[in-house]
Amino acid sequence: MECGLPTQLSFSAREISDGTFFKAIEDYDPDSKRVLYQLQKSYHEDPVLNPLTPWERPPIRNVFCIYGTDLKTEVGYYFAPSGKPYPDNWIVTDVIYEIEGTLTSRSGNLIEGNPGVVSGDETVPYHSLSWCKSWLGPKVNITRAPQSEHDGSDVQVELNVEHNHDEDIFPNMTRTPRVKYITFYEDAASIPGKRTAVWELDKTNHRNIVRSPVLMRELWLQLWHDIHPKATSKFVTKAKRGPLRDDNCYWDYGKARCAWPEYCEYRYVFGDVHLGQSCRLKNSSAKMLLNYL
Repeated sequence: MECGLPTQLSFSAREISDGTFFKAIEDYDPDSKRVLYQLQKSYHEDPVLNPLTPWERPPIRNVFCIYGTDLKTEVGYYFAPSGKPYPDNWIVTDVIYEIEGTLTSRSGNLIEGNPGVVSGDETVPYHSLSWCKSWLGPKVNITRAPQSEHDGSDVQVELNVEHNHDEDIFPNMTRTPRVKYITFYEDAASIPGKRTAVWELDKTNHRNIVRSPVLMRELWLQLWHDIHPKATSKFVTKAKRGPLRDDNCYWDYGKARCAWPEYCEYRYVFGDVHLGQSCRLKNSSAKMLLNYL
């Protein structure tokens, strides 16, 4: 500052959480003392919100952690003093994104660092989203399946994968180009009477995940499985996903018939205006659901 030359300082997420960042910029920003006080008062002294003491698994019977992945997500920023008074005293000069194993800036430059194998959900970085994977036990069953209806031919399963406590875990699985998958990490053995599951949905946006038909289908099947008296497994099977409603049936123009002929048939009802609307389930959903026990 004395020479009028710019000084670049770099801070990690932890250095922001523990207050190092705000202490370092006191000479640049007089409001940093006030922010540091609020950080210590509202977070460091709170046993729940303290970012320096990571959460353990909640002491409840079932934990299902569900989020989207593999979208361009903000993970870092470049700031510079603007010379203006608060609250306009800092400006964002560049943004760093994580995207599928790389770090890149808004200006198009590759950034050196330690990017994860997977990126976040366009709002929350993957490192934060995936924290609940650290709650999985020492043996984890991993299943990767297409999000759309499928016959099971592209389902991959790894059983009893070793996992260290408080660490992430990644499957050794392949991906077919342009296919969106959902990856299930499941553990029902490490804590007697309790289940821990993590679901990762490819290319699913943070704000839209609650409206995802794929998520609604999987949640509904898992809930139905859990309350069924004949269910023998701890989690619903992922072996196949056929149509469950008339809306899931559609016309296959390449084969000139309704897709999923095992489940769907052409049955015209007055008011149908195109072929797809006339494709309906052959049997009731109750019978088909027995395949998921």
